[in-house]
Amino acid sequence: MPLPTEPIGSIPRPTDLLAAMSAYATGGISREQLHASEDAALRDTIVLFERTGSPIITDGEQTKPSFATYPLSGLSNLAAAGVVIPFADGHTRRLPTLAAGPFHYGIHAVTFLRAAQKYARRPLKQAVISASALSLLYPQGGLPGYPQQVFLEDVVKEAARDIRECLDAGAACVQIDFTEGRLALKLDPSGGLLKTFIELNNRVLDRFTAEEQKRIGVHTCTGGDNDSTHSADVDYTGLLPSLFRLNVGRFYIQLASEPDRPRVLKAVREHLKPGQVLFIGVTDPINPRLEAPEEIRDRVLEAAQIIPVESLGTTDDCGFSPFADDTSTTRDTAFAKVKSRVEGTLMASSILKV
Repeated sequence: MPLPTEPIGSIPRPTDLLAAMSAYATGGISREQLHASEDAALRDTIVLFERTGSPIITDGEQTKPSFATYPLSGLSNLAAAGVVIPFADGHTRRLPTLAAGPFHYGIHAVTFLRAAQKYARRPLKQAVISASALSLLYPQGGLPGYPQQVFLEDVVKEAARDIRECLDAGAACVQIDFTEGRLALKLDPSGGLLKTFIELNNRVLDRFTAEEQKRIGVHTCTGGDNDSTHSADVDYTGLLPSLFRLNVGRFYIQLASEPDRPRVLKAVREHLKPGQVLFIGVTDPINPRLEAPEEIRDRVLEAAQIIPVESLGTTDDCGFSPFADDTSTTRDTAFAKVKSRVEGTLMASSILKV
């Protein structure tokens, strides 16, 4: 059986959908018209994903405003002045902040999964946002009548429900997006914030059996957005011991854009447990250059010298458009990179005789 290969999640939205989203936001079209554009983009994305030969696909996050903020859709208890995430090129993303309790999701990820299942002929994975990312919504000054510990319990309940519903609905696997892992070390080099994040996420994961945890994975990267990153300057090896304390069976790690891949892989080898699968990034979504299948093959063979083959898989470093307005990568380029990843992984599998 060939090495497993999976996408991370997002694919750039078609221009028609982006125009419809903008028009809806300003009252130019109805909700029904927006839904028609979303549905057309979803169907097209699934068709193009399946043409790449990818054994597992996603919905491309076509109808999410972003990978991180989808649970906030429709909520009325938010304010604008939340945590600011700076990127290396100078642009920023700002999270909202909770203005009043209690906290609950406006929409759960199973909604996206069920919509995609209407069209997909291949297994679907579903990406969900981490509890640790949502924990950043709580204001530093607190909220009257809604203590932070009560808020965190609500976050854990909602995050666990998000995963549970996707598993029950037939997702091939569920991927927790944990792009704030490396960023946590930038914000707090002592490691205290990262420790808090790991403990919170494990509170969610501990609600699942060992068998269920095998179908749950965690994705970490440097936060690709508009061809820039928020934490590429943080030493990767500082994150890895904590990352592998998460109680999951699958790890999706950004690697193609790393300057010293063997160094990272050797650090991973120290922490990877039997039965866990390491999906290494072999394509770089924020680099417009298309990796040839032979290049992918060689990256896999390089990793196979360090990581046991039975624990090895491939992926992309990050999603291709984590935020809906990120048009820095073309849709054609994204699918070409996916196809190259699939073909290169098959080439390596043949050489490795798996």
